Amino acid sequence: MIQPERILVLNDDIVRDRSFVLYWMQAAQRAEWNHALEYAIRQANRIGKPLVAAFSITDNYPEANERHYAFMLEGLKETQAAVAKRGIQFVILHGSPERSIPTIAQKADLLVTDEGYLRIQQQWRRTVAEAVDCKMVEVTTNLIIPIEEVSEKENYSAGTLRPRIHRQLDKYLVALRHTKPKHSSLDLKFKSFDITDTEKALQKLAIDRSVKASPFFTGGISPAKKRLRHFIKHKLDDYADKRNDPMQDCQSNLSPYLHFGQVSPLYIALEIMKTDSPGKDAFLEELIVRRELSHNFVYYNHRYDDFDALPPWALRTLNFHAKDKREYCYSLEQFENAQTHDPYWNAAQLEMVLTGKMHNYMRMYWGKKILEWTKRPKNAFQIAIYLNNKYELDGRDPNGYAGVAWCFGKHDRVWNRRPVFGKVRYMNAAGLKRKFDPDAYVRKIQNLREKYL
Repeated sequence: MIQPERILVLNDDIVRDRSFVLYWMQAAQRAEWNHALEYAIRQANRIGKPLVAAFSITDNYPEANERHYAFMLEGLKETQAAVAKRGIQFVILHGSPERSIPTIAQKADLLVTDEGYLRIQQQWRRTVAEAVDCKMVEVTTNLIIPIEEVSEKENYSAGTLRPRIHRQLDKYLVALRHTKPKHSSLDLKFKSFDITDTEKALQKLAIDRSVKASPFFTGGISPAKKRLRHFIKHKLDDYADKRNDPMQDCQSNLSPYLHFGQVSPLYIALEIMKTDSPGKDAFLEELIVRRELSHNFVYYNHRYDDFDALPPWALRTLNFHAKDKREYCYSLEQFENAQTHDPYWNAAQLEMVLTGKMHNYMRMYWGKKILEWTKRPKNAFQIAIYLNNKYELDGRDPNGYAGVAWCFGKHDRVWNRRPVFGKVRYMNAAGLKRKFDPDAYVRKIQNLREKYL
């Protein structure tokens, strides 16, 4: 079902009578469980035209590097083949979507796209909507509930957003019916960037090559579904109790696939809900409430990647303690190269650099210690954003921005005052030892380092 609340008209133009309906795929890089794609198919069938899908690859997406592009291309290759099986041509355009999409849309009756919440994603959609001369529609598909249906303003904690979400879950947690296109677009002629060989495609792109592809993650819906099946079978029962222990490996590891829109959060939620697992509620809290809270943050707070996005109480207390003496101070280079005195922090940094994903509990500790070991909290915030975005496959994402901001007080409460942190929550190595064996974690990451470096 495609609820009307998912559909947003972005301009005042009309549906034309041209050659095809165009679906600009950008944030939802998948051929199934995609409300935007299904809406486009149904509109094409209604007006009796074929549907063309297009994706625009830009060389200079902010803070993206070869690790991100490789994962994305692997997924796009699978998506291209999947939509072709449905009679839909998938055109890969090389260039900024602000230019490439209006060009291909010159022959489109209607332009449909998926939703994006970061500044650049919203800017792209506004610019394209102004540039095209046909009706443009945005369809929400990467959240369970459309963001403005939950709240019309930024919420300051999960506690305020959770009841708003729960009131509407029955309406939106419903399966999406897939529609067969009535007219094939496979015989239409377009110039498309070749992504059949990921390595060759990467070499044709003028991108940042400072971080290589992850040896642990392959992009695409098939790997995502495989991880989901494994998670449900082997990890979900223990998720509530063991998800904060890096040695138990109870996390789903689906966040990179969610970031690139290669798997639908609705599909994941419905698969989890089929189980009677004791870990079900804890996982759905993270997938729905916490994830949608992070999107609420970046959508309503356009300074989400800036220190000033923190709540007033956190800014006051951190700035008040900005000149407190630090026992240790490190530079960006030392942090990046895992050269601190703390073997647990160094292991967390190495896990991120090596694999493209740090365990979530260690990511909290990692962010807190950057705050503690940097001369000024504002600089610490920027260092955490920079490292998270550079190495994490799920970086440059609402969850990532909210996660970093949480380390500095966002979506959290006031705690007892202490040096450096003020009233922001504190974490230390003793806390790690109460939850798991951090020395075993260090040995685990050292083994990975010996294998892959």
